[in-house]
Amino acid sequence: MDDQELRDRINALVDEEHRLERAHVGKSPSEAEVARLERLGVELDRLWDLLRQRQARRRAGLDADEARERSADVVENYRQ
Repeated sequence: MDDQELRDRINALVDEEHRLERAHVGKSPSEAEVARLERLGVELDRLWDLLRQRQARRRAGLDADEARERSADVVENYRQ
């Protein structure tokens, strides 16, 4: 996936996340919707991580296409 494809996928997931959130203003989402929002958050973290890896590799003079998507376990456990 190139940078533009990553950005397009990120935008699509953010749009879905916002639609789910707007649909429940003032009321509780279902368990399935809560689970979907959590999955969206993890997937967004993974895609942002991959995009940042690609940018860092490019700045370092390395091949951006060598960047690999990391597992949810890795991305979700980064220290801030």
